[in-house]
Amino acid sequence: MDWTSAAFLALAGLYLLINLVAMMMYAYDKMMARKGDRRISERTLLLLALVGPFGAMAGMRWFRHKTRKLKFKLVPLFAAIHVLIAFLLLY
Repeated sequence: MDWTSAAFLALAGLYLLINLVAMMMYAYDKMMARKGDRRISERTLLLLALVGPFGAMAGMRWFRHKTRKLKFKLVPLFAAIHVLIAFLLLY
């Protein structure tokens, strides 16, 4: 795939958007946790991490959110899987 093709750039933009949404959802959940309001379910946060692991990792670190929960240790694994898939698709 040509790195400058419109399709590639659209997919890259969509992937960036998904990761930004994941990061914002982690920030929103942290804000709701501090307020004591209704939260985003852990299942939803993990699903977001599955499709946008880099945004989820950034949100977890920047907002210090869900870093101690054992099941959220999967997020770096999701990122590694994304890197592997990208490598296999591009090379």
